[in-house]
Amino acid sequence: MRKLFITLSFLIFTSANAEMSDNDKSKAWDCVGIYMANYFLPSGEKFEYGMKEKSISTVKVLKTYALEIGIPEKDWDAGVNKAVDKHYGSKYDKAKTDKCHTFVEALVPNGAERIKKVVQTLY
Repeated sequence: MRKLFITLSFLIFTSANAEMSDNDKSKAWDCVGIYMANYFLPSGEKFEYGMKEKSISTVKVLKTYALEIGIPEKDWDAGVNKAVDKHYGSKYDKAKTDKCHTFVEALVPNGAERIKKVVQTLY
């Protein structure tokens, strides 16, 4: 009985603290760069205000999730800084942004709901 309890505890603990693969981290950072570029669009660029809200909210959700699963904040922020440098000043790309939304909503448990909740707390 004790072995069963230990095994079940281990499985629950490891699934609750699942790590983000290096590939997923790379994609997540790239999306953060895209989202930040969306938020700080160059003048003259056309956009919907809701897109900016969702972009900045998704950045917050991704960071919170990264910290929840144990990625050190220093490491997360370093990856974010590189991605922001890569994408800063880019024009809005709806296809890339939508692809990021799909990725994040699949990566983060209850991702769509968490993003929606953050959007609602911006004001």
